[in-house]
Amino acid sequence: MLSPRIDAASLELLAKRLATTSGERPSIPIAAPATGERLGEVPSMNAEDVGEAVRRARVAQAAWARRPLRARAEILLRFHDLLLDHRDVGLDLIQLEGGKTRKDALEEVLETANISRYYGRAATSFLRPRRKRSALPLLTQAWEYHKPVGVVGLITPWNFPLIIGITDALPALVAGSATVIKLDPHTPYTVLWAATLLDAAGLPPDVLQLVSGSGPELGPPLIERVDFVMFTGSTRVGRTIAAQCAERLIGCSLELGGKNAMIVLDDVDIDRAAAGACKASFSHGGQMCVGMERIYVLEQVYERFCNRFVERTQALRLGVGFHYDDDMGSLLSQQQLDTVSAHVDDAVAKGASVLAGGRARSDLGPFFYEPTILANVTPDMKLYADETFGPVVAVYRVASEAEAVERANDSRYGLNFSVWTGNASRGRAVARRLEAGTVNVNEGYGSSWSSSGVQLGGFKDSGVGRRHGAHGIEKYTESQAVVVQRLIPISGPSWIPPARWERLVIPALRLMRRVPGVR
Repeated sequence: MLSPRIDAASLELLAKRLATTSGERPSIPIAAPATGERLGEVPSMNAEDVGEAVRRARVAQAAWARRPLRARAEILLRFHDLLLDHRDVGLDLIQLEGGKTRKDALEEVLETANISRYYGRAATSFLRPRRKRSALPLLTQAWEYHKPVGVVGLITPWNFPLIIGITDALPALVAGSATVIKLDPHTPYTVLWAATLLDAAGLPPDVLQLVSGSGPELGPPLIERVDFVMFTGSTRVGRTIAAQCAERLIGCSLELGGKNAMIVLDDVDIDRAAAGACKASFSHGGQMCVGMERIYVLEQVYERFCNRFVERTQALRLGVGFHYDDDMGSLLSQQQLDTVSAHVDDAVAKGASVLAGGRARSDLGPFFYEPTILANVTPDMKLYADETFGPVVAVYRVASEAEAVERANDSRYGLNFSVWTGNASRGRAVARRLEAGTVNVNEGYGSSWSSSGVQLGGFKDSGVGRRHGAHGIEKYTESQAVVVQRLIPISGPSWIPPARWERLVIPALRLMRRVPGVR
């Protein structure tokens, strides 16, 4: 057994959810990053497979879109229940292929259930036909309808295989679109498992297609065939995808890189802020697009905060047991380990001080790295401005609130920031001055992620578009206006001369300007 609930045969069964067109395909070996143990394999699919997946999805989408919206939403609610009922299997899978602790895996399951419930209940409100303001009351009736965009292509990352790998598909599905998910080759089994739960919840065959393989090989043919693209990944790849979508005049939503900043103000509860910094910087091994990599601390509390932050960091327990005792897991791969090591080594060689961590831990597993705090980081160091995407955070002393805001904003990224203070009003005021798509006050990232009604996305090089909230489902639809003209044409009836129509219409417009509530 690979875990208390998963063996090689069960993983092989999950892989059958992937259907190639014909013939043999090369295999992609899947290994557990925490131990190096082989888990199984999935086929390395090709452009022909992508074309067939989109074709099947497009055929199935027509009937799926005709199904009543409430019936589609009910499938998400049944998926919610199945997810919670079978969560132990999902937790094991996330840990095995992602190297996460049980705590971090649970975050993924709970948030996926949260989003399933949200769109399962709210979709009918967001997408119902709406009466809209018309040009001339009584004479014109205007309605807005939402039609599914068609087939949505999702290119998913390895770091959140359940939250991002499946929850971006849920609003697209309930909106009446079909989806084709390009799985990340490191973490395919979690999404495959979730797909089987959606099947069991009543999702019709072929509406959700899954393809596995490399991004450079499968991404272009997927973008060439679908009607909308949702991508989470690096800014570099995001620019390429945006250009491909622009060439075809199709929409896209891109969540890209981040160099997220946390601000600690001088009225803060030190212990609470230090605990929050640990979670925001080191959860999921620091491999989070929304995680903190920069902390700006007002000088009045700098020493006390750093001391407590170091104490808490050094007390973190590393491991990936199938229990809740571990605090931080493994990095995903040798590539991730090499990047983290290179950033830390470069910083130390150029004068940075290591307050905690700073070492790989091969005694625990092939890709473990200690949670690391650095001070005296300067602009000539790689990690100063570039995203590390690992358990490394730099702390900076600042003289004022204004300096903290200025330095936090001094980045080409603006995804998720955090403000810590004893005064919520002050925290909101500081948050509004920050150039980031989400800002959590007295939390690192969890509050915004869990607030499903709040739209999430990035400023600057951190992306375009939003997930969650109304926009998170409306982006998967085409908005259609249907306007009915009654009694007389809006340009005036033929039997009224234009000059007289002008004398009639202008006073009417002036009157409407003065009537409260008329827009």
